[in-house]
Amino acid sequence: MNAVTLDPFGARADPRMPLLARALDPEEVERHLRARQVGPPDAAARLALRAIRTVRYKPGRRCLIEYDVELTRRDAPPEVVTLVAKARARGADTATFRLLQALRVRGFDDTSPDGVAVPEPVTVIPELGVWLQRKVRGIAATAALAEPGGVALARRMADAMHKLHYAGVAARRRHTMADELRILRRCLEALREHRPEWARRLGRLLSACHRVGSAAPMGRPCGIHRDFYPDHALLDGERLYLLDFDLYCEGDPALDAGNCVAHITEQSVRTRGDPDALADREAALEDRFVELAGEPARQAVRAYALLTLARHVYLSTQFADRQAFTATLLELCEQRLGGALAQRAGEAGRVAS
Repeated sequence: MNAVTLDPFGARADPRMPLLARALDPEEVERHLRARQVGPPDAAARLALRAIRTVRYKPGRRCLIEYDVELTRRDAPPEVVTLVAKARARGADTATFRLLQALRVRGFDDTSPDGVAVPEPVTVIPELGVWLQRKVRGIAATAALAEPGGVALARRMADAMHKLHYAGVAARRRHTMADELRILRRCLEALREHRPEWARRLGRLLSACHRVGSAAPMGRPCGIHRDFYPDHALLDGERLYLLDFDLYCEGDPALDAGNCVAHITEQSVRTRGDPDALADREAALEDRFVELAGEPARQAVRAYALLTLARHVYLSTQFADRQAFTATLLELCEQRLGGALAQRAGEAGRVAS
């Protein structure tokens, strides 16, 4: 074996993910790839594993691995392709693999006229606890949004969401506004444990978020990404690939738009020091989404954006390079939820009197 294995996280020793050791073993991986005829159907073609890399890793939960595979066909120079393997503690995620297959059939393939696609699913290897897709080359929309063409890209991302929402691919799970508020409560309560001096502010913030979320109109449930944000959209030339469908479920389509808008706001705070630095991109995405989904969706988009921004107050504490922005994000949420916060304070005053 000539394959190079790079595992800077030491993932192969994870006792809660015992299959990782096999998924990082060159001999095992190559044997399973050959058995599943990954590569050209030509019987004379040869497959050789050249490299294994762990790219992302959450101990005891999941790992992202890349396999560089050299394919040699008859009368053709060798070709190296990279396969992305997704491992999780519960075993290979066949549901997401089948979801990508279904989306490709419904117009999310590499030849789609609108240029919106998902990566090609390749195979599932239960013995290694992974499923594989072909790696897409390109740049994340996060960086491209900040470029001069960012407004047009924001509108295109809204088009991509809309296409996904109307793809008609059934989901196994359902996600409601109550679920969204429950997740937010869990996040802010965890933050309160570490920052008790913010306990009152976080309590008021959560109450305001409940008020805004409860008042938001619900759109017709459909299949949604549920984690749609610029890092999960990849630009490869004129083609836009949507990534990471692990949370795909049935829910309000406005959630995807609001979630993405809030991530752009957080990006503005973190990279520009100004929450309004990319406001024209946010407006373009919201306007195009509402144009496609109908004006009643606007209130829900804005509600989900506020809830997601509030969740970012907690999320910022989970990354060393973002902790400096936690207080700024909390203040921004308080400003944007000012009306709901003031109403809540007024009610409390009347009760006290």
